[in-house]
Amino acid sequence: MLRFPEGFRWGTATAAYQIEGAASEDGRTPSIWDTFSRVPGKVRNGDTGDIAADHYHRTAEDISLLKELGVTDYRFSVAWPRVQPSGRGPVSEKGLDFYRRLADALRDAGIRPVATLYHWDLPEELERAGGWPERRTAERFAEYAGLVADALGDRVATWTTLNEPWCTAFLGYGSGVHAPGRTEPVAALRAAHHLNLAHGLAVRALRAALPAGAEVSLTLNPHAVGALTGSDADRDAARRVDALGNRLFLDPVFHGRLPEDLVADTARLTDWGFVEGGDLAVIAAPLDSLGINYYAPTVVAAGSHDGPSPWPGAEPHVRFASTPGPRTAMDWPVDPDGLYGLLVRLRDELPGVPLVITENGAAYDDYADPEGDVHDPERVGYLRQHVGAVHRALGEGVDVRGYFLWSLLDNFEWAYGYGKRFGIVHVDFASQRRTPKDSARWYAQVIAHNGLTDG
Repeated sequence: MLRFPEGFRWGTATAAYQIEGAASEDGRTPSIWDTFSRVPGKVRNGDTGDIAADHYHRTAEDISLLKELGVTDYRFSVAWPRVQPSGRGPVSEKGLDFYRRLADALRDAGIRPVATLYHWDLPEELERAGGWPERRTAERFAEYAGLVADALGDRVATWTTLNEPWCTAFLGYGSGVHAPGRTEPVAALRAAHHLNLAHGLAVRALRAALPAGAEVSLTLNPHAVGALTGSDADRDAARRVDALGNRLFLDPVFHGRLPEDLVADTARLTDWGFVEGGDLAVIAAPLDSLGINYYAPTVVAAGSHDGPSPWPGAEPHVRFASTPGPRTAMDWPVDPDGLYGLLVRLRDELPGVPLVITENGAAYDDYADPEGDVHDPERVGYLRQHVGAVHRALGEGVDVRGYFLWSLLDNFEWAYGYGKRFGIVHVDFASQRRTPKDSARWYAQVIAHNGLTDG
């Protein structure tokens, strides 16, 4: 039996555009994902999040599923265009009412609400004004954060500013595979800085609006980067990816500085003149915890990358390598040691910063059998290994406070549409029928025992 500390937080996580649906109800306006998903060829099968898992209308059913699991916490995101339709100015009370009802229902069920303010659904109007590469978007985000905190601060005790700003900046503005679909290397670097700035400004707004004792956090997706070989060239490739994937966010947020090697690596693209005096001090506002999203490691070697890239400045020096072993339906390697190593690294580099696993999970090709059951032994195996890696890290003195499984429901998986299933609850998107998978029953046992009973 691998027991976890008393009070360890067990939860699941979701994101608004991936599950809510109701894309044009109660005053919600288009986000960049509404626009992007309608561009032919951008999302598999032309899928959109218009209906998704219809969580907006099935909240009570989904909270019942959470209660059956026994989770202590539920991490959801607030849709910016639902509560502030233009991205500036007055709020939509109908939009805020949805989240008030959600938070109240969670609390009534004995589940702690954990709110993420931004999970990639920028109001389209702000993108038309320039989007994240523009400083004013960071200022708008801080205003939005304060408005939501004023409305929900008496109901939500844990607040996350941004989810995976690396993805927003470099998949949205670098490679263009995510909304808004731009392929502009300098814009991607500008976006990364302004997302960091948005986080810092939002922390200030949250602290001003929330009651004492509220927890303020940030969720990153640090890359567990490894070099394919021990050669100097491969190690340099890993350094470059670490700078863009990790230290571009960790260094400003926790040390108030930009990585010097990253500035040098990208000198041919920009002089970083968009970083204004005082920005880094704002970004480095103290946090109560750091959220970590982990799915798979990143293995790199010396080489080059052709075409639009999410690694501006690194393209001529880096290629991404495939390693043998089991893989998920996303073609991602299964490597719990990557999570363990990442947690130990963060223990050493960020002493005194509590960590929370805010996303971890896997997509597999699940289906309901003739009896209506969904058996997903590969997912159970993946989860068992990764929960075990968290336990191992705890034994090495890493201060991990909780684990949030991604995801509660099968959902709209961004550019993959509905073709990839991460949920521990199967969703038949035609009927919206929910069916807990074997992994849901397994996770309920983990929560009930506060640990792994099967190794």
